[in-house]
Amino acid sequence: MKRVAAVAALLASAPVQATPCAPELRVMTYNIRLDTPADGENRWEKRRPLFLSQLDLLQPAILGLQEVVPGQLSDLEAALPHHQRIGAGRDGAGQGEASPLFVSRRLFTVRASGMFWLSSTPQVPSLGWDASYRRVATWAHLRRRADGARVLAINTHWDHLGKQARLESGKMLASWIAAHRKRGEAVVLLGDFNAELTESSMQALLGSLADARTAAGSKAAGTTVTFNGYDPSPRSGQTIDHVLVAPGTRVLRYHALAEQFDGRLASDHFPVIADLALPGVRACG
Repeated sequence: MKRVAAVAALLASAPVQATPCAPELRVMTYNIRLDTPADGENRWEKRRPLFLSQLDLLQPAILGLQEVVPGQLSDLEAALPHHQRIGAGRDGAGQGEASPLFVSRRLFTVRASGMFWLSSTPQVPSLGWDASYRRVATWAHLRRRADGARVLAINTHWDHLGKQARLESGKMLASWIAAHRKRGEAVVLLGDFNAELTESSMQALLGSLADARTAAGSKAAGTTVTFNGYDPSPRSGQTIDHVLVAPGTRVLRYHALAEQFDGRLASDHFPVIADLALPGVRACG
């Protein structure tokens, strides 16, 4: 009995260990605007330093980009040496626009990854429904090095004209996530959806996922217009770039960043950033 009492006293006097915490997870979606001479003073050559400076400042752990053509892909890989690139061009053989994921090598290991087409033949380059272009989704199963937390990250770019294609893309992604999400895995879906949250295509996803801006509540900030058309201060426009998360993931902060550089812009879209706390993990800080 004396021994039991001594052990109990020792435990009572020992410092209480805090629940382990993990860093917040910063994710970002950004339509880069393809490299085309038709953009004149807004062509990629002129915008590239502005764009890369934003990435350097914001340091997203998981980055989803859209409209990335091969030359831009090379520039991004050179500028992000500590990120692993996942995904290639939508036209096959690495050609055409890509919707790649860039994932921090320091923070994550990539367990599996791939890409599929938003069409009735998702395993081959193909046009879906009434879409004007081939559209893809890029995905990765990730494991965080710090705590083993797992994330299914997906990045996509939906058609700008095909309303039926967007609706079918929403249904397809909702079904794909349900079929491929692993037990205990958080889900982050990034993209330029070319659709407002009220469109039926987005509603097909919001049955199982939450909009990060809404989930952030009072911690949501920034512009409500994500497509700017190279207007530094758009007074009205479309909110078509979104971050969606599965239930259980807390959105600590959200910001649609309407940054300009003396009247110039890095893209014809603004980036959307969300800081997340993954399920079952207490965020540090």
